[in-house]
Amino acid sequence: MNDQIKQDEVNKAVWAACDTFRGTVSADVYKDYVLTMLFLKYLSDVWQDHYDKYQKEYGDTPELIAELMTNERFVLPESANFTTLYKARHEPGNGERIDKALHAIEEANVGKLRDVFQDISFNSNKLGEEKQKNDILRHLLEDFSRPELNMRPSRIGNLDVIGNAYEFLIKNFAADAGRKAGEFYTPPEVSELMAEIMDMTEGEEACDPTCGSGSLLMKCGRRVQAKFGGSKKYALYGQESIGSTWALAKMNMFLHGEDNHRIEWGDTINNPKLLDGDDRLKHFDIVVANPPFSLDKWGVDAAENDRFGRFRRGIPPRTKGDYAFILHMIETMKPRTGRMAVVAPHGVLFRGSSEGRIRQKLIEENLLEAVIGLPEKLFYGTGIPACILIFRKTKADDKVLFIDASREFKSGKNQNQLDEGNLAKIVETYRARETVDKYAYLATPEELAENDYNLNIPRYVDTFEEEEEIDLVAVRAERLKLKADLAALEEKMDGYLKELGY
Repeated sequence: MNDQIKQDEVNKAVWAACDTFRGTVSADVYKDYVLTMLFLKYLSDVWQDHYDKYQKEYGDTPELIAELMTNERFVLPESANFTTLYKARHEPGNGERIDKALHAIEEANVGKLRDVFQDISFNSNKLGEEKQKNDILRHLLEDFSRPELNMRPSRIGNLDVIGNAYEFLIKNFAADAGRKAGEFYTPPEVSELMAEIMDMTEGEEACDPTCGSGSLLMKCGRRVQAKFGGSKKYALYGQESIGSTWALAKMNMFLHGEDNHRIEWGDTINNPKLLDGDDRLKHFDIVVANPPFSLDKWGVDAAENDRFGRFRRGIPPRTKGDYAFILHMIETMKPRTGRMAVVAPHGVLFRGSSEGRIRQKLIEENLLEAVIGLPEKLFYGTGIPACILIFRKTKADDKVLFIDASREFKSGKNQNQLDEGNLAKIVETYRARETVDKYAYLATPEELAENDYNLNIPRYVDTFEEEEEIDLVAVRAERLKLKADLAALEEKMDGYLKELGY
């Protein structure tokens, strides 16, 4: 069976597991239960697979098997095994048993999973009163015991299938649950575009200071794997402010085999956690993010005395945190190799006052490399069009490339998408760094200054299409002909009506 069939099978089975909750619990609540159960089942299946393999080889020496099992990527206490939970599913107390299992898994793998399950409780009254909760969890255990969700490596083969199923769920939750869920997920094609432009290479470190479920960060790592025959010589760093989303990111990383990561939990602007040995902001080769758009209450009061000096170019407005995230990211780029891609609302391109002054300084320092305008309705939970800003510590020239990719997309009812052709055109144009009629424009520092450092894309890329001239004489002749045809038709109609006695 090929990987694609397995993938579709697994995706279908995990999505069907959500039916257990639908109509009882909202998607933004039950997503955490389904995703955590997928992780628990994966750990159990891998553990069991390896245990059975050792038993075949060393069946008569249980001590050796036990010793070998302590070297597993994740250690699984027997009480925490999915099979143990499944066998007891008809007894009362499913919620409490699952919570205890998660706690035991965390204790046995504290270096990797510390606090990962603290924000989730299967024994919560969010799932209803005791009997209803017990029934829901019994159904959930039964859903995950289906043969399609046997995630043993010996059956699945390519473990990407599990990571992809996790991503599939996250994407569908984001599409289903709108704004609330959309905050933690960047559409895959936008992540793809940013990862391709950043073009991570072996030995580099990437960071996403608002990493959500970690998908964008992992796409950067995948570039290294694709270019260097599966190489894992890179490191991923992230920070996320919402505890349950931080836990999603940790599980997502492990399910994709990304063990070389450090994801911190906390508010990046007010409490950056990714620091170096000298308690300063750590620097990265690549910084990518899709921060919350125009965040109110981002932490303006502490900005003036920021101990990291992130706001020396100016303090963003109290109610719009876009530049707070951009300035943080600028500050964490490595001096020579540093480059970054950030998604932002179009307002960052033209809003005045403090934002205008910050924008001018970033341009004068020759950090801004490109501005890419995206189509509307690409992002979950907001219809507004966004743009991607590309900054680079060492640029090839002093110009800024503007790309207007807003009119080329695959349209959908609720969500538009960028297809492969759209993405390829953007990347090609970005790399060529030349003006393309009605699509891209390479602006000089003088032109930017003339425009008062306003970066609104239509100021640089003229997409105006001239209308064809109308031949009024031909239109009049056509009209007269139609009039004559209509008169003849009416006369014919009158004849028929007379014949019929009307």
